[in-house]
Amino acid sequence: MQLIAADIENAMTNASWIRRMFEAGNDLRRTRGADQVFDFSLGNPDVPPPAKAREVLHALADSVVKPCGLGYMPNAGLPAFREALAQKLSHEQEVPLEGKHILATVGAAGALVAFFRAVLEPGDEVLVPAPYFVEYGFYCGHFGGKLRPVPMQGPDFALDPAALLAQVTDRTRVVLLNSPNNPTGAIYSQAALQHLASAVNTLNDARKRPIYLLFDEPYRVFAFDGANVPPVLPLSPFSVVLGSFSKSLSLAGERVGYVAVNPALEGVETLLAALTLTNRTLGYVNAPILGQKLALGLLHEQVDLTIYDARRKAMATVLSQAGLRFSLPRGAFYFFPEAPGGDDVAFCQCLMKHGVIAVPGRGFGMPGYIRLCCAVDLSIITRSAEAFKAAMAEFSAP
Repeated sequence: MQLIAADIENAMTNASWIRRMFEAGNDLRRTRGADQVFDFSLGNPDVPPPAKAREVLHALADSVVKPCGLGYMPNAGLPAFREALAQKLSHEQEVPLEGKHILATVGAAGALVAFFRAVLEPGDEVLVPAPYFVEYGFYCGHFGGKLRPVPMQGPDFALDPAALLAQVTDRTRVVLLNSPNNPTGAIYSQAALQHLASAVNTLNDARKRPIYLLFDEPYRVFAFDGANVPPVLPLSPFSVVLGSFSKSLSLAGERVGYVAVNPALEGVETLLAALTLTNRTLGYVNAPILGQKLALGLLHEQVDLTIYDARRKAMATVLSQAGLRFSLPRGAFYFFPEAPGGDDVAFCQCLMKHGVIAVPGRGFGMPGYIRLCCAVDLSIITRSAEAFKAAMAEFSAP
Protein backbone atom coordinates (compact mmCIF):
# COMPACT_ATOMS: atom_id res chain seq x y z
CA MET A 1 0.00 0.00 0.00
CA GLN A 2 1.52 3.31 -1.08
CA LEU A 3 0.57 5.90 1.52
CA ILE A 4 2.59 8.82 0.19
CA ALA A 5 3.78 10.26 -3.12
CA ALA A 6 6.75 8.49 -4.65
CA ASP A 7 8.89 11.63 -4.89
CA ILE A 8 8.27 12.45 -1.22
CA GLU A 9 9.13 8.90 -0.24
CA ASN A 10 12.37 9.27 -2.16
CA ALA A 11 13.05 12.61 -0.46
CA MET A 12 12.52 11.02 2.95
CA THR A 13 14.91 8.20 2.08
CA ASN A 14 17.54 10.74 1.04
CA ALA A 15 16.91 13.07 3.95
CA SER A 16 18.91 16.25 4.41
CA TRP A 17 22.48 15.58 5.50
CA ILE A 18 22.20 18.59 7.81
CA ARG A 19 19.32 17.10 9.79
CA ARG A 20 20.87 13.65 9.65
CA MET A 21 24.08 14.88 11.28
CA PHE A 22 22.16 17.03 13.75
CA GLU A 23 20.25 13.96 14.94
CA ALA A 24 23.52 12.02 15.15
CA GLY A 25 24.82 14.80 17.38
CA ASN A 26 21.80 14.46 19.66
CA ASP A 27 22.46 10.74 19.98
CA LEU A 28 26.11 11.41 20.77
CA ARG A 29 25.21 13.92 23.49
CA ARG A 30 23.06 11.30 25.19
CA THR A 31 25.89 8.80 25.32
CA ARG A 32 28.91 11.05 25.89
CA GLY A 33 27.49 14.10 27.59
CA ALA A 34 26.90 17.52 26.07
CA ASP A 35 30.32 18.87 27.08
CA GLN A 36 32.06 16.18 25.00
CA VAL A 37 30.24 16.96 21.76
CA PHE A 38 31.11 19.82 19.39
CA ASP A 39 28.12 20.21 17.10
CA PHE A 40 28.68 22.39 14.02
CA SER A 41 25.84 20.91 11.97
CA LEU A 42 22.82 23.22 12.17
CA GLY A 43 22.66 26.88 11.08
CA ASN A 44 20.48 27.97 13.99
CA PRO A 45 21.51 31.52 15.04
CA ASP A 46 22.09 31.51 18.79
CA VAL A 47 23.12 35.14 19.37
CA PRO A 48 20.25 36.95 21.14
CA PRO A 49 18.11 39.41 19.18
CA PRO A 50 19.01 43.10 19.60
CA ALA A 51 18.32 44.42 23.10
CA LYS A 52 15.57 46.65 21.72
CA ALA A 53 13.51 43.51 20.99
CA ARG A 54 12.36 43.45 24.62
CA GLU A 55 11.04 47.01 24.37
CA VAL A 56 9.27 46.31 21.08
CA LEU A 57 7.66 43.16 22.44
CA HIS A 58 6.33 45.02 25.48
CA ALA A 59 4.76 47.61 23.19
CA LEU A 60 3.21 44.84 21.08
CA ALA A 61 1.49 43.45 24.16
CA ASP A 62 -0.67 46.58 24.28
CA SER A 63 -1.48 46.50 20.55
CA VAL A 64 -2.76 42.93 20.39
CA VAL A 65 -5.75 43.58 22.65
CA LYS A 66 -7.21 46.06 20.15
CA PRO A 67 -9.86 44.87 17.66
CA CYS A 68 -8.19 42.70 15.00
CA GLY A 69 -4.91 43.09 16.86
CA LEU A 70 -3.99 39.59 15.73
CA GLY A 71 -6.37 39.38 12.80
CA TYR A 72 -6.12 38.99 9.05
CA MET A 73 -4.29 41.59 7.01
CA PRO A 74 -3.58 42.19 3.30
CA ASN A 75 -2.01 39.03 1.90
CA ALA A 76 1.09 40.96 0.84
CA GLY A 77 1.74 42.06 4.42
CA LEU A 78 1.21 44.99 6.77
CA PRO A 79 1.31 48.23 4.74
CA ALA A 80 3.43 50.03 7.34
CA PHE A 81 5.97 47.20 7.36
CA ARG A 82 6.19 47.07 3.57
CA GLU A 83 6.64 50.83 3.28
CA ALA A 84 9.37 50.93 5.92
CA LEU A 85 11.12 47.92 4.43
CA ALA A 86 10.96 49.50 0.96
CA GLN A 87 12.81 52.55 2.30
CA LYS A 88 15.49 50.37 3.87
CA LEU A 89 15.95 48.23 0.76
CA SER A 90 16.03 51.33 -1.46
CA HIS A 91 19.16 52.37 0.42
CA GLU A 92 20.73 48.88 0.34
CA GLN A 93 19.91 48.16 -3.29
CA GLU A 94 20.39 51.68 -4.67
CA VAL A 95 17.05 51.47 -6.50
CA PRO A 96 13.96 53.45 -5.39
CA LEU A 97 11.35 51.03 -4.09
CA GLU A 98 7.84 51.55 -2.78
CA GLY A 99 5.80 49.38 -0.45
CA LYS A 100 3.90 48.00 -3.43
CA HIS A 101 7.12 46.40 -4.69
CA ILE A 102 7.51 44.37 -1.47
CA LEU A 103 5.79 41.17 -0.40
CA ALA A 104 6.10 39.99 3.21
CA THR A 105 6.60 36.22 3.34
CA VAL A 106 6.95 33.33 5.75
CA GLY A 107 10.72 33.55 5.90
CA ALA A 108 13.06 33.49 2.90
CA ALA A 109 11.98 29.90 2.29
CA GLY A 110 8.37 31.01 1.89
CA ALA A 111 9.54 33.72 -0.48
CA LEU A 112 11.35 31.16 -2.65
CA VAL A 113 8.39 28.80 -2.73
CA ALA A 114 5.93 31.58 -3.59
CA PHE A 115 8.23 32.85 -6.33
CA PHE A 116 8.76 29.42 -7.90
CA ARG A 117 5.02 28.74 -7.87
CA ALA A 118 4.41 32.05 -9.62
CA VAL A 119 6.93 31.63 -12.48
CA LEU A 120 7.74 27.93 -13.05
CA GLU A 121 6.08 25.55 -15.48
CA PRO A 122 6.75 21.79 -15.22
CA GLY A 123 10.14 21.08 -16.77
CA ASP A 124 11.55 24.57 -16.21
CA GLU A 125 15.11 24.70 -14.92
CA VAL A 126 16.66 26.66 -12.08
CA LEU A 127 20.43 27.15 -12.39
CA VAL A 128 22.34 27.48 -9.14
CA PRO A 129 26.06 27.65 -8.36
CA ALA A 130 27.26 24.64 -6.39
CA PRO A 131 27.73 24.21 -3.52
CA TYR A 132 24.24 25.37 -2.59
CA PHE A 133 21.59 25.13 0.13
CA VAL A 134 20.06 21.70 -0.37
CA GLU A 135 16.44 22.74 0.16
CA TYR A 136 16.49 24.67 -3.12
CA GLY A 137 15.82 21.45 -5.00
CA PHE A 138 12.66 20.79 -3.00
CA TYR A 139 11.41 24.36 -3.29
CA CYS A 140 11.38 24.32 -7.09
CA GLY A 141 10.69 20.59 -7.41
CA HIS A 142 7.29 20.92 -5.74
CA PHE A 143 6.06 22.63 -8.90
CA GLY A 144 7.78 20.50 -11.51
CA GLY A 145 10.91 22.61 -11.69
CA LYS A 146 14.34 21.05 -11.94
CA LEU A 147 17.36 22.34 -10.04
CA ARG A 148 20.52 22.29 -12.16
CA PRO A 149 23.64 22.81 -10.03
CA VAL A 150 26.69 24.27 -11.77
CA PRO A 151 29.95 23.59 -9.87
CA MET A 152 32.04 26.60 -8.86
CA GLN A 153 35.73 25.91 -8.38
CA GLY A 154 37.66 26.26 -5.11
CA PRO A 155 39.35 27.33 -3.05
CA ASP A 156 37.06 30.34 -2.61
CA PHE A 157 34.15 29.21 -4.85
CA ALA A 158 33.98 32.57 -6.62
CA LEU A 159 31.08 33.07 -9.00
CA ASP A 160 31.89 31.85 -12.53
CA PRO A 161 29.43 33.57 -14.90
CA ALA A 162 30.75 31.70 -17.95
CA ALA A 163 30.09 28.32 -16.32
CA LEU A 164 26.50 29.30 -15.51
CA LEU A 165 25.81 30.81 -18.91
CA ALA A 166 27.13 27.68 -20.63
CA GLN A 167 24.29 25.72 -19.00
CA VAL A 168 21.47 28.01 -20.13
CA THR A 169 18.85 26.26 -22.28
CA ASP A 170 15.40 27.09 -23.61
CA ARG A 171 14.01 25.71 -20.34
CA THR A 172 16.13 27.92 -18.08
CA ARG A 173 13.73 30.11 -16.11
CA VAL A 174 15.70 31.22 -13.04
CA VAL A 175 19.32 31.74 -12.07
CA LEU A 176 19.38 31.51 -8.27
CA LEU A 177 22.29 33.15 -6.43
CA ASN A 178 22.97 33.07 -2.69
CA SER A 179 25.50 35.64 -1.48
CA PRO A 180 26.94 35.66 1.17
CA ASN A 181 26.82 31.97 0.47
CA ASN A 182 25.70 29.02 2.55
CA PRO A 183 27.82 26.86 2.83
CA THR A 184 31.03 28.55 1.58
CA GLY A 185 30.83 32.08 2.99
CA ALA A 186 31.72 33.44 -0.47
CA ILE A 187 30.57 36.94 -1.43
CA TYR A 188 30.12 37.28 -5.17
CA SER A 189 31.95 40.21 -6.75
CA GLN A 190 30.34 43.18 -8.45
CA ALA A 191 32.24 42.39 -11.66
CA ALA A 192 31.06 38.77 -11.82
CA LEU A 193 27.46 39.73 -11.08
CA GLN A 194 27.54 42.47 -13.70
CA HIS A 195 28.95 40.03 -16.29
CA LEU A 196 26.20 37.53 -15.58
CA ALA A 197 23.40 40.11 -15.51
CA SER A 198 24.50 41.74 -18.77
CA ALA A 199 24.49 38.38 -20.53
CA VAL A 200 21.06 37.47 -19.14
CA ASN A 201 19.68 40.84 -20.21
CA THR A 202 20.88 40.15 -23.76
CA LEU A 203 19.42 36.64 -23.75
CA ASN A 204 16.09 37.98 -22.54
CA ASP A 205 15.84 40.31 -25.53
CA ALA A 206 15.06 37.23 -27.63
CA ARG A 207 12.98 35.26 -25.13
CA LYS A 208 9.23 35.23 -24.63
CA ARG A 209 9.64 33.86 -21.10
CA PRO A 210 12.53 35.73 -19.48
CA ILE A 211 15.22 34.32 -17.24
CA TYR A 212 14.93 35.79 -13.76
CA LEU A 213 17.96 36.61 -11.63
CA LEU A 214 16.83 35.62 -8.13
CA PHE A 215 19.07 36.73 -5.27
CA ASP A 216 18.71 34.95 -1.92
CA GLU A 217 20.22 37.29 0.70
CA PRO A 218 19.39 36.19 4.26
CA TYR A 219 23.08 36.67 5.22
CA ARG A 220 23.52 40.14 3.68
CA VAL A 221 24.64 41.82 6.93
CA PHE A 222 27.18 39.07 7.66
CA ALA A 223 30.16 40.53 5.79
CA PHE A 224 33.57 40.71 7.49
CA ASP A 225 36.98 42.33 7.05
CA GLY A 226 35.48 45.25 5.15
CA ALA A 227 33.84 43.04 2.51
CA ASN A 228 31.03 44.60 0.51
CA VAL A 229 27.86 42.82 -0.62
CA PRO A 230 27.05 44.54 -3.93
CA PRO A 231 23.53 45.85 -4.63
CA VAL A 232 21.94 43.64 -7.27
CA LEU A 233 18.70 45.30 -8.33
CA PRO A 234 20.54 47.88 -10.49
CA LEU A 235 22.07 45.08 -12.57
CA SER A 236 18.96 43.95 -14.42
CA PRO A 237 15.23 44.67 -14.68
CA PHE A 238 14.77 40.91 -14.27
CA SER A 239 16.41 40.90 -10.82
CA VAL A 240 14.42 39.95 -7.73
CA VAL A 241 15.77 40.04 -4.17
CA LEU A 242 14.53 38.03 -1.25
CA GLY A 243 15.68 37.79 2.33
CA SER A 244 14.63 37.35 5.92
CA PHE A 245 15.24 38.52 9.46
CA SER A 246 16.04 35.03 10.73
CA LYS A 247 19.78 35.63 10.90
CA SER A 248 20.21 39.41 10.95
CA LEU A 249 17.87 39.80 13.94
CA SER A 250 17.99 36.22 15.29
CA LEU A 251 14.26 35.85 14.63
CA ALA A 252 14.41 32.48 12.86
CA GLY A 253 11.34 31.15 14.68
CA GLU A 254 9.22 34.18 13.83
CA ARG A 255 9.34 33.28 10.10
CA VAL A 256 9.41 36.73 8.53
CA GLY A 257 10.94 37.30 5.12
CA TYR A 258 10.29 39.29 1.98
CA VAL A 259 10.44 39.50 -1.80
CA ALA A 260 11.48 42.77 -3.47
CA VAL A 261 10.70 42.98 -7.19
CA ASN A 262 12.60 45.38 -9.43
CA PRO A 263 10.29 48.30 -10.39
CA ALA A 264 12.05 48.43 -13.79
CA LEU A 265 10.58 45.05 -14.80
CA GLU A 266 8.07 45.46 -17.60
CA GLY A 267 4.76 44.24 -16.21
CA VAL A 268 6.02 44.34 -12.61
CA GLU A 269 2.41 44.63 -11.35
CA THR A 270 1.59 41.24 -12.88
CA LEU A 271 4.47 39.49 -11.11
CA LEU A 272 3.60 41.15 -7.79
CA ALA A 273 -0.05 40.15 -8.12
CA ALA A 274 1.00 36.57 -8.90
CA LEU A 275 3.29 36.48 -5.86
CA THR A 276 0.49 37.77 -3.64
CA LEU A 277 -1.80 35.06 -5.01
CA THR A 278 0.71 32.23 -4.54
CA ASN A 279 1.60 33.46 -1.06
CA ARG A 280 -2.08 33.14 -0.17
CA THR A 281 -3.01 29.96 -2.00
CA LEU A 282 0.03 27.98 -0.87
CA GLY A 283 -1.57 28.23 2.54
CA TYR A 284 0.60 30.94 4.05
CA VAL A 285 -2.20 33.56 3.70
CA ASN A 286 0.18 36.17 5.12
CA ALA A 287 3.42 36.36 7.07
CA PRO A 288 2.93 36.23 10.90
CA ILE A 289 1.58 39.52 12.20
CA LEU A 290 3.67 39.58 15.39
CA GLY A 291 6.78 38.79 13.41
CA GLN A 292 6.11 41.63 10.97
CA LYS A 293 5.48 44.09 13.79
CA LEU A 294 8.58 42.94 15.63
CA ALA A 295 10.71 43.23 12.49
CA LEU A 296 9.24 46.69 11.84
CA GLY A 297 10.31 47.84 15.29
CA LEU A 298 13.82 46.44 14.80
CA LEU A 299 14.25 47.32 11.13
CA HIS A 300 17.37 49.40 11.69
CA GLU A 301 18.89 47.07 14.29
CA GLN A 302 21.01 43.94 13.86
CA VAL A 303 22.64 41.26 15.97
CA ASP A 304 26.13 41.81 17.37
CA LEU A 305 28.37 40.85 14.46
CA THR A 306 31.50 41.08 16.59
CA ILE A 307 30.39 37.85 18.27
CA TYR A 308 30.20 36.05 14.94
CA ASP A 309 33.49 37.53 13.78
CA ALA A 310 35.26 36.33 16.93
CA ARG A 311 33.90 32.84 16.28
CA ARG A 312 35.01 33.00 12.65
CA LYS A 313 38.56 33.87 13.69
CA ALA A 314 38.59 31.19 16.38
CA MET A 315 37.41 28.52 13.94
CA ALA A 316 40.06 29.57 11.45
CA THR A 317 42.70 29.08 14.15
CA VAL A 318 41.34 25.69 15.16
CA LEU A 319 41.21 24.40 11.59
CA SER A 320 44.65 25.77 10.72
CA GLN A 321 46.23 24.17 13.77
CA ALA A 322 44.59 20.85 12.89
CA GLY A 323 45.97 21.03 9.35
CA LEU A 324 42.74 21.37 7.38
CA ARG A 325 42.73 23.28 4.10
CA PHE A 326 40.09 26.00 3.76
CA SER A 327 39.33 29.44 2.41
CA LEU A 328 38.52 32.01 5.08
CA PRO A 329 34.83 32.88 4.62
CA ARG A 330 34.14 36.54 3.90
CA GLY A 331 30.50 36.33 4.94
CA ALA A 332 27.73 34.27 6.59
CA PHE A 333 28.75 31.98 9.48
CA TYR A 334 30.00 28.78 7.86
CA PHE A 335 33.31 27.16 6.93
CA PHE A 336 33.66 24.75 4.01
CA PRO A 337 37.08 23.05 4.37
CA GLU A 338 38.39 20.23 2.21
CA ALA A 339 37.94 16.67 3.46
CA PRO A 340 41.41 15.07 3.56
CA GLY A 341 41.62 12.51 0.79
CA GLY A 342 38.34 13.71 -0.72
CA ASP A 343 35.93 11.37 1.13
CA ASP A 344 33.65 13.78 3.00
CA VAL A 345 31.38 11.10 4.49
CA ALA A 346 34.26 9.05 5.87
CA PHE A 347 35.92 12.13 7.31
CA CYS A 348 32.68 13.23 8.99
CA GLN A 349 32.41 9.76 10.52
CA CYS A 350 35.97 10.04 11.81
CA LEU A 351 35.24 13.48 13.25
CA MET A 352 32.16 12.09 14.98
CA LYS A 353 34.27 9.45 16.74
CA HIS A 354 36.05 12.39 18.37
CA GLY A 355 32.85 14.27 19.19
CA VAL A 356 32.83 16.71 16.26
CA ILE A 357 29.61 16.92 14.22
CA ALA A 358 30.06 18.24 10.67
CA VAL A 359 27.99 17.90 7.49
CA PRO A 360 29.37 16.18 4.37
CA GLY A 361 29.77 18.52 1.42
CA ARG A 362 27.72 16.22 -0.80
CA GLY A 363 24.71 17.45 1.19
CA PHE A 364 25.33 20.78 -0.58
CA GLY A 365 26.09 19.34 -4.00
CA MET A 366 29.87 19.35 -3.52
CA PRO A 367 31.50 16.09 -2.34
CA GLY A 368 35.02 16.32 -1.00
CA TYR A 369 34.31 19.08 1.52
CA ILE A 370 32.59 19.44 4.89
CA ARG A 371 30.44 22.24 6.28
CA LEU A 372 30.93 23.65 9.76
CA CYS A 373 28.49 26.18 11.23
CA CYS A 374 29.88 28.78 13.64
CA ALA A 375 26.52 29.70 15.18
CA VAL A 376 27.68 28.13 18.44
CA ASP A 377 29.27 29.49 21.59
CA LEU A 378 32.91 30.51 21.28
CA SER A 379 33.88 28.05 24.02
CA ILE A 380 32.62 25.13 21.92
CA ILE A 381 34.85 26.18 19.04
CA THR A 382 37.96 26.60 21.19
CA ARG A 383 37.36 23.34 23.12
CA SER A 384 37.03 21.44 19.85
CA ALA A 385 40.65 22.06 18.88
CA GLU A 386 42.05 18.83 20.30
CA ALA A 387 39.21 16.79 18.82
CA PHE A 388 39.95 18.16 15.33
CA LYS A 389 43.65 17.41 15.76
CA ALA A 390 42.95 13.87 16.93
CA ALA A 391 40.56 13.21 14.04
CA MET A 392 43.07 14.54 11.52
CA ALA A 393 45.83 12.37 12.99
CA GLU A 394 43.65 9.25 12.84
CA PHE A 395 42.27 9.94 9.37
CA SER A 396 45.66 10.73 7.89
CA ALA A 397 47.42 7.74 9.42
CA PRO A 398 48.71 5.14 6.92
